[in-house]
Amino acid sequence: MNRALPVVRLRVPTDEDAVAWHRVFDDPDVMEFHGGRPAELSVYEELTARQRRHDAERGFCLWTVVDESGRVVGFTGAQPWPDDWGPKGEIEIGWRLGREHWGKGYVTAAARQALERVRSAGVAEVVAMVDARNARSIAVTERLGMRLAEVFTTPATQRRGHCYRLRL
Repeated sequence: MNRALPVVRLRVPTDEDAVAWHRVFDDPDVMEFHGGRPAELSVYEELTARQRRHDAERGFCLWTVVDESGRVVGFTGAQPWPDDWGPKGEIEIGWRLGREHWGKGYVTAAARQALERVRSAGVAEVVAMVDARNARSIAVTERLGMRLAEVFTTPATQRRGHCYRLRL
């Protein structure tokens, strides 16, 4: 079945988006593969500030995803891989949506826009680092045309993960 993707808009995160992200992601299901529990507001305040810097310096970031009614539903975009292990120095695409917005095509629609923006900023290839148990995100990588390039074990949690790649 090929249903039409929803209309979404991407914007550089605002100070207010820190509060919106905190509210939208305040769900153990959403955070299952991101530490297992909801993060404090200060985490999102720092994250949105860092994304504004990325956008100013690089022309891309993790953008806030807004639905057709103007509601914040999550984020998608790209940023430099932040850890000392894995694809150091590479650009990682990622996404996170509030639970009530899952299964509606928001991530695919938003990630396709994000990939176009990242390509326009001169990035030649992106990676997606995905927990091997995260079937929803794995499905998104497939819809985006990414290929499985590596299987790894995360140093901190010893969880199995997948590194997907896409030439832009």
